[in-house]
Formats: sequence, structure tokens, C-alpha cells
Amino acid sequence: MRVNDLTPSSSIINPLQRLLQTVADACPEGLQTQLTFCNDRRAQVFDQSRESVTKNDEATEVTSVHVTPRDGHDRFALKLVKFMRVFADRFFAKRYGHRAVVLETVAAVPGMVGGLLQHLKAIRHIREDQGWIRELLEEADNERMHLMTFIHIAEPSRLERLLIMIGQAIFYNFYFFLYLFAPRTAHRVVAYLEEEAVVSYTQYLEEVDAGRVENVPAPEVAIEYWNLPKDARLREVIIAVRADEAGHRDKNHEFADQIASGAHH
Repeated sequence: MRVNDLTPSSSIINPLQRLLQTVADACPEGLQTQLTFCNDRRAQVFDQSRESVTKNDEATEVTSVHVTPRDGHDRFALKLVKFMRVFADRFFAKRYGHRAVVLETVAAVPGMVGGLLQHLKAIRHIREDQGWIRELLEEADNERMHLMTFIHIAEPSRLERLLIMIGQAIFYNFYFFLYLFAPRTAHRVVAYLEEEAVVSYTQYLEEVDAGRVENVPAPEVAIEYWNLPKDARLREVIIAVRADEAGHRDKNHEFADQIASGAHH
């Protein structure tokens, strides 16, 4: 079936179909035998279309995903995350900007720990890492950029800075040994953490839309990192960050499934 033959079946068009249709319009001869773009113009159209899909705040698939625990490992991971959520809700309440600053300092830990241990394992067993190391390190750096963004939006207090230091020290050591002895459970913990992050950023977005949180201009670091418009505001930043968290959620669920199935050792 050709991309040009795709037509909407209802008034709501799947974002992927919109993306493919836009690319097809830029390539009149079709994409039947050509999966790489024939010139810079087509590549540019693809990038712009993909960007618009990523930032579309109507993407319900981003916010509605939850993987049901299948066994004791998954149930432990989910209960641990729910337990951590209780403390976050009580301490921060609806101060979502401050919540983001503190939690992103913790969220940047798993990718770095996982990347380190996968690196050592690949060397130890003299084998390929199946792309895991780069993926995990990029995740850690992405979470770091979330932190660099939100410190411009919500300046952490001295108490919050102390909490960051204590929380990171505790979580790093806990997660290091969890990943060392139970990597599948470790990835599931991160995946469930990201599920909660998506929920939190959705609530943050609702507060902005309702006018209860000021829709301040986006920090310059965010504009450059996500290639946002120069006049972008907090709302666009939240949407971009939420999309990142959804991607980490899906990837870590995938990693946990691969370990469980024996596809990755």
C-alpha cells in the first residue's frame, strides 16, 4: 500500500498518518522503493512534521500508558514508586516547578548508573551492548537538561537543595545495587517513575491552562535544547518535557521486557 493511499477514516487523524502524509506530499513520486529522503527539502519537512507531532498536547497516548505488573518483580517496582509518590505529593503539593527541580536530580541517576554497569558488563563479557549504553547515557543527559531548564523557572530553596543532596546520595546507592543484582526490576522502577512523571507534568500543564500557574516565557536553555519558537512559554516546555518522559517510560519498559524474555543478558 502506498503512503499516498492513506486517507483519514474520521475527523481525528492518527499523528503518524499525518506525518507520513506530509512526507508523501513532499515526495510526489511516492515512497514505495525509497525509504531515505531524496533531498534536503524532504528531510526538512520530515523533521518539522515530527516536531509538531511531538509537541502536540492532544496526544492522549502519551498520558494514558500504564503497564500492568506481571509478577513479583513488577509489583515490587510499582509499590516502591507509589510509596515514593506519597512523599513527593505531601512535600510539594501543587508546587510543580519545585517538584520538577528536585525530582529531576533523582531522575538523572538511573541512566548514568545503568550505562556504567552495562558498559562494565559489555567489557567483562567481551560482547556488544545492543545499543543500551548510549541509550541510557542519553537518558541521563536528557534528565539533566530538564533540571537545567526548571532551575530557571523555580529557584530551589535551601531546604530543597539539602533535600537534593540527601536524596541523590540515598537513591544513587540504592539504585546501583538494585541494578547490579536485579537489572530487570531496576528498569521497571524507572519505567513506573516515568509513568508518574507523565502524570505530574500533565497536572502541571492543567494548572497552567487554568491560569493558576503563570505561563512564563521559556528559558533560553529550553528554547535551544528543544528548538522551540523564540516566543515559547512554559506551556511548550512542559509539553516537550512530558514527551521526553513518555519516551523514557516506554524504553525502560522495553528494556525490562527484554531482560525478562532473555533477549538481553
